[in-house]
Amino acid sequence: MKNVLMAFAIVLLPLGAWAQDFDRGLAASQIGDYATALQEWRPLAEQGDVAAQFNLGLIYGKGNPGVPQDYAEALKWFRLAAEQGLASAQSNLGYMYRDGLGVPQDYAEVLKWFRLAAEQGYAPAQVGLGFLYANGLGVPQDYAKAVTWYRLAAEQGYADAQYNLGLMYFNGDGVPQDDAEAVKWYRLAAEQSVADAQYNLGFMYFNGDGVPQDYAEAVSWYRLAAEQGYADAQYNLGLMYRNGQGVPQDDAEAVTWYRLAAEHGVAAAQYNIGYMYDFGYGVLQDYAEAAMWYRLAAEQGYADAQYNLGLMYFNGDGVLQDDAEAVKWYRLAAAQGDAWAQYNLGNMYRNGSGVPQDYSEAAKWYRLAAEQGQTEAQYNLAVMYQRGDGVPQDYAEAVSWYRLAAEQGYAIAQNSLGFMYQRGDGVPQDDAEAVSWYRLAAEQGYADAQYNLGLMYRNGQGVPQDDAEAVTWYRLAAAQGDALAQNNLGLMYRDGHGVLQDYINAHMWFNIAASNGNNLSAENRDKAAAITTTEQVAEAQRRAGVCLASNYQDCD
Repeated sequence: MKNVLMAFAIVLLPLGAWAQDFDRGLAASQIGDYATALQEWRPLAEQGDVAAQFNLGLIYGKGNPGVPQDYAEALKWFRLAAEQGLASAQSNLGYMYRDGLGVPQDYAEVLKWFRLAAEQGYAPAQVGLGFLYANGLGVPQDYAKAVTWYRLAAEQGYADAQYNLGLMYFNGDGVPQDDAEAVKWYRLAAEQSVADAQYNLGFMYFNGDGVPQDYAEAVSWYRLAAEQGYADAQYNLGLMYRNGQGVPQDDAEAVTWYRLAAEHGVAAAQYNIGYMYDFGYGVLQDYAEAAMWYRLAAEQGYADAQYNLGLMYFNGDGVLQDDAEAVKWYRLAAAQGDAWAQYNLGNMYRNGSGVPQDYSEAAKWYRLAAEQGQTEAQYNLAVMYQRGDGVPQDYAEAVSWYRLAAEQGYAIAQNSLGFMYQRGDGVPQDDAEAVSWYRLAAEQGYADAQYNLGLMYRNGQGVPQDDAEAVTWYRLAAAQGDALAQNNLGLMYRDGHGVLQDYINAHMWFNIAASNGNNLSAENRDKAAAITTTEQVAEAQRRAGVCLASNYQDCD
């Protein structure tokens, strides 16, 4: 939500005692001949014509072709008109004191001139006076008085006052908080094309504040503000297209609006257009372009962009691979509390990538991320405690962090927690509890857990002994390339446990496990070969070749 104040501009007023001369000046001003207008009006102004004095103030204050801008001269003529009681001149004189134009900034003078004009019912001065009270400028802050002056101007149809009154109701400043009343005043201002009000009205429809939530209506108001160049509305309109809220989902259209906002310097838009280029949404994938936009947002301190730019440097996507530069951007994001950046910075310290290896520093960053619920960091911190890397070895602490990650469904942590229960490290030894955690990880497809669950069934630990169930879990792990499971599956076929005895399949699985680096399987394979025929060995070798070539899809 934003606050705005009245701009310095008032229409020309055709007043004065010397109507013919005044009209010639007015005619000249209407065709842009301000030098002639000045020539016609100056004698009138010097004779005290209030309208001519006011208009001279406008010409000098704004600067026009043929008349250089001169705030001191503008101030002089506004003051003369103001001292005759002309409300518009009093108001503009107030704005000149407020902005320090041709005179030192002086809120006491601002207050004086605004009040004189406001008490005549002049809406721009009323809204200006309201702003002084709302912000405590030259007066003690007083929201109730601000509301009083905004309301007087708003009820005259003055759009900026309507907008500011809407803000007061939205924030509950000087009035009871009332979203519906805020919507009413925003709407009146928005219908007069006040971009801030259009944006805020869109925001109210988006969130369902004071009106029923309506994404299509939100889009309508965001669009009106966006088409006026209002950057936050352009960004939000991009979000609506990206998410398909109130409009058909359209990444290309999202990119269009993100780009407009990004070119206005909106960091979130710069980040999002970088993301679109990073992943090829609505544009051709272009890592260099992604890195450029991420950098612009990152240099404004936008944490997500800093993190993603770090990733680009880590992976060498769109930039030269540079671990030190990755660390730099991760650190900036991590310092703002970005959990993923904290986790990755921990990884960099643990692995000595871009920084000297430092387990203590790794543990520090893992902890910060873990305390935010980042599962990978919780798991890695648990590993540090289990091993005593960078922290005193502490199985109970390891269990605590494994549990937090496991309860979020992180399979590797579930498996590790099962292992801690199986061994009784940091917790009372409990095979049934170990099985529970192994099963959760195994059902997610985690091969180590599938293998471990197979062992528990094979040995009857925490579950009734069940070779067929053991085979089921060994097979699932084996199909993911787990050499230990492949070896054990070979044993089950060799000995006929949970499956029909089958030396060919036993030899096949031993052979596959051996090819995956399991030395014991090579011995088992050779022993199996000694009790099988040459033809059976050849068939087992053929099956092993088919199984590996199919990536374990055809192993029967």
